[in-house]
Amino acid sequence: MSGTNTTASRLLKTKEVAVLIRKSPEAVRQMRYRGLGPRGTKVGRDVLYDVRDVEQWLASMTAADPLAQRAVA
Repeated sequence: MSGTNTTASRLLKTKEVAVLIRKSPEAVRQMRYRGLGPRGTKVGRDVLYDVRDVEQWLASMTAADPLAQRAVA
């Protein structure tokens, strides 16, 4: 394995996602439970989030927000 972009380096824990979106880890858990947050995968006791899924989720949130669209225009 010669690349530095390993699968593990692309995965975030709940706390890391919370820091990224400026919410509490509990808020991230609740969003995932309600189907409103980024897609995560349960691994043992942890939920891991692929960075690409989190970025896609954030992009979709921006696209769905009319105020964000107005700021871009």
